[in-house]
Amino acid sequence: MTEQEIAGLGSAFASYLGRYRDCFLQKRTAAHFDTYCRGLLSDLPRKSVEPIALEAGTAVRTLQEFLVTARWDHGRARDTLQRQYLGCVGKLDNGIVTVHVGVARGRFQALLDAELYLPPSWDQDRPRCRAAGIPDDVRYRPKWRIALDQLLRLGGNGVTFDWLVFDEGYGAAVPFLEGLSLLGQRFVAEVPVNFAVRDRAGGPARRADERLTAADARGGRRYRLAHRTVADSVWRAAAAAVWVAGRRHTLIVAVNEATAEVKYFLTNATGEPLTRVLAVAFRRWTVEHGFRLGKQEAGLLDYEGRDYTGLIRHLTLALVVLGFVATHTERLRGEKSPGDGGAGVPGVEPALRGGVPPAPRHLGGEPHRCGDPLPPAAQRAGREVAQETAA
Repeated sequence: MTEQEIAGLGSAFASYLGRYRDCFLQKRTAAHFDTYCRGLLSDLPRKSVEPIALEAGTAVRTLQEFLVTARWDHGRARDTLQRQYLGCVGKLDNGIVTVHVGVARGRFQALLDAELYLPPSWDQDRPRCRAAGIPDDVRYRPKWRIALDQLLRLGGNGVTFDWLVFDEGYGAAVPFLEGLSLLGQRFVAEVPVNFAVRDRAGGPARRADERLTAADARGGRRYRLAHRTVADSVWRAAAAAVWVAGRRHTLIVAVNEATAEVKYFLTNATGEPLTRVLAVAFRRWTVEHGFRLGKQEAGLLDYEGRDYTGLIRHLTLALVVLGFVATHTERLRGEKSPGDGGAGVPGVEPALRGGVPPAPRHLGGEPHRCGDPLPPAAQRAGREVAQETAA
């Protein structure tokens, strides 16, 4: 945003930042908070400490100290950020999880949490960690463990999700899937082609792409996915019942009619229709757009320091600014998020029917096959990812 555009929203932005005043012990520190957030919202090409300070006429050292050594509660700022979304959309329907947690409903999208992933090599080198200001209690955790802890923290702040979606890096982590099921959380996980599943409880394990092949998808029903900035995409999909970690799930294979891209998904929402599950699965694209927005508009990845506290505070402040952008984008559009009919995934059209007889769903047996609209040679296989613990 330009300085003129920010000025046009000046009173609203000041009121929004005022919600975080309790995070600061001194007015001077709160003033630096305002300065930094205005810099993140500006049209500066780089949104790190030095260009923000120079643009605002503040000493660079002063703003560095605000991020690294000043006394203020960035954890409380994060919690305030998370709680405010309960009033933005009424409820939170989808999420996508990496080291961040994102939310999307209709056209509303935002990021809710951010946490550092500490690689094992760093965890084993504590002097290196101390030199970077990383506390001794910050240790290596698998990314799926960080994601689960973030979800528990969000739940403690009153934030819940109708659905969670995530890529195959998390879908391959069976303990993560088990944890979500134990919490009663519905999910649609993208899984790698070599993900191990069982046809029945206690049965032999086999790969996902052996249980359902791309040919099964090409013979399945057609589904149109509506996009706002590019042409709609059409996928064919088939589903089958499988067991993972002793629980019944639905495995889905989908193939893009135009590109022949093949994707595999797993969901614990076994009673949901395939139309809705696919709509949820591809909703992840919207959340990924939120990451691009954070990088382009709020300097999410522009931190240039070498201190852990500074990094975490920069990420937190970027999320605060994105929260303002998300809520006021809806206001400036002059519209409410569209309803979703209970799916939590508005914007996805029903399955195509014109001239193509729909294939019946066979979750327990082999999928029905019809004509093959894609040349087999054009098929692009999915990725293989090491699976954490067996199915």
